[in-house]
Amino acid sequence: MKSGETFDSADENRSTTDATTRRGALGLAGAVGIASLAGCTALDVATGDGPAEFAAGTATVSDTTLSESGYELNEVSDEVISREVEVGGQTREVRVTNTVAEYDKAVELFGERYQAAVFAAVTTPQIEVLGRALNPIAELGTRERADLILSRYEGVGDLERGSEYSTAVLGSDAEVVVYTADGEIEGTGASTELELHIGEPVGVEDDFVLPLAAYPAAFSDGENVRRMMNGLEHEPNEEN
Repeated sequence: MKSGETFDSADENRSTTDATTRRGALGLAGAVGIASLAGCTALDVATGDGPAEFAAGTATVSDTTLSESGYELNEVSDEVISREVEVGGQTREVRVTNTVAEYDKAVELFGERYQAAVFAAVTTPQIEVLGRALNPIAELGTRERADLILSRYEGVGDLERGSEYSTAVLGSDAEVVVYTADGEIEGTGASTELELHIGEPVGVEDDFVLPLAAYPAAFSDGENVRRMMNGLEHEPNEEN
């Protein structure tokens, strides 16, 4: 962080509705989708003329947990990814709908408020190929998962892997890797050290859920991030 530029931690829990800068939901840009289907020759849904569709449920943080953490909901969004695959010698379209629930927390900087800390839960549907459930998120390494959350910052560099820990996520023990990086909060030009918590995807009902978080290291917000992961709830897609 540049000299003289500091975060006012006393304002961390203030409402974020008046924040100056709030970026949209994570742009998955196809990174989490149906890459695992590449090269597959048959699907359990091989019959039929229309597209084979898989839609995720939604993983969100409980209201009680949010009230304790100081984070607020930014938005819950869907992203539809489509790809043509070979099925029984014929080409068939497969559509996957992922869901991203994104939360953030504002800080005071230069007399304005900026959304500097972010927590996200990415939910993607399980896809069955020849009776085996595929986990598209698992195809991404932790470094690639880190890139998803780093899209909320500018000028990111010097990403380094640090410690690891295990915590409860939706009834499973999930491994979490902590990274540090340098970056800028959008719209400020202020550089700061970032801390990232990159979880592994966990299976729940017909979905996989990936928890991600990033915040200025000066926040020392690791306990709140762990609390958010522990407080995730899952609602399945009833249309599947």
